[in-house]
Formats: sequence, structure tokens, C-alpha cells
Amino acid sequence: MKNVFQGLRVNTLGMAAGTIFALTPLGAQAAQETAIVAGGCFWCVEADFEGVEGVGDVISGYTGGTTANPTYNQVTRGNTGHYEAVMIPFDNNVISYREVMDLFFRSIDPTDPNGQFCDRGDSYRTAIFVATQAQADAATAAKADAQQELGRQLVTPIVQASDFYTAEAYHQDYYKGDKLILTRGGPKRQSEAYDFYREGCGRDARVQQIWGANAPFLK
Repeated sequence: MKNVFQGLRVNTLGMAAGTIFALTPLGAQAAQETAIVAGGCFWCVEADFEGVEGVGDVISGYTGGTTANPTYNQVTRGNTGHYEAVMIPFDNNVISYREVMDLFFRSIDPTDPNGQFCDRGDSYRTAIFVATQAQADAATAAKADAQQELGRQLVTPIVQASDFYTAEAYHQDYYKGDKLILTRGGPKRQSEAYDFYREGCGRDARVQQIWGANAPFLK
């Protein structure tokens, strides 16, 4: 892995939509670490990982592209190069980066190069964004193990981390919101609309088909 930032972490600079999360030096003894991944719809990845012991408040956002301060509409139209992604803060005294990667691979379809489940297009592709050589090594090992387990080629790339922009406020913790919204299934609480979307998109059915009993986040 060339040109990987050494000894870095993701450090928040605020929480408004479009906030850039920059990389700053990390002390060797710090327990807090951050993983950045793209796994299709960021609502679902956020919901999955916020239930994991040792993981903090997961942030939905955009990364991997060239457009500064992108909006959701820009990203989903495919003009920016960005992925829908999440930033996963975790205590590495409780759960390791490698364990986060193992969970991540088994929560997605890493064989699909064109999106995830019902969500198609570049912004819904999978990827892992690494900030250190140690992260790159752990992610590569996790990918190799997942590939051996499936016996199929995995297309999820492992790439160098770049600026991460927070998504709009209404995307954060979408899966547990209580706002009443109109869906194709009629008026629903936001949390109910999320469940309706997740089931309708076939995420859990496909993950179970791929990973079976090793799928960690089935609803």
C-alpha cells in the first residue's frame, strides 16, 4: 500500500453538514481509533455498527471523491466521485480494527462492483479507506480471509483515506428517528420507514444468502 498516511487519526472539526474531518497526528498510546468504510446505504452501516460493543457514535458522510462540501443530491447523481460512507469511532481496547473489518465484510456483498442491494451506482459501491499502514495491513488480511471463506473474488477496494464530509443532519441516526414521513407504504415514523426501506431493498436477505450464519447484523 503506497502513500499511506502514517500515525494519523480522524479528528472532528465540527458537526455541521459538509464538515471536513481532517487527519492529525495520533499518540501511540491512544485507545480511540477510527475506521472509514463504504457499504452501500450509510443509514444501514451506521445502524449496524452502533450496536457493536466498543463502537461510539457512527457518522454518515461522503468521501473518496473530488468535490468539496458535496450534498446528498450531488453524490447520488454520481458527479462527485464520492461514496456514501461512515466514520466508525471505536475503542481498540474493546474491539480491534481487524475485528471491525471482519464485521464489515460480512455485512455487505463484497462481490458486487456496481452498488449494494437495490441501490445502484458509484456512490453505493463498497470500499475501505485506510489512514495508516497498520490499517491497510489489517484490512488486507480481513479481505483475504473473507475471500477464502466465500471462495469468490471480492471487489471491495482498500484505498488511502481522504477528506470525509459529514452528511446532512437528517441522515444522522436516521434508523432511530421518530419524525413522521410519507413513504411508498404510507405515512411512517422515520425508524419504521428505515425498516421498510431495509427490508424492501433486500439487504439482509442478500447478506444472509452470501454469509449464512456468519452474517453479524441480520434484522
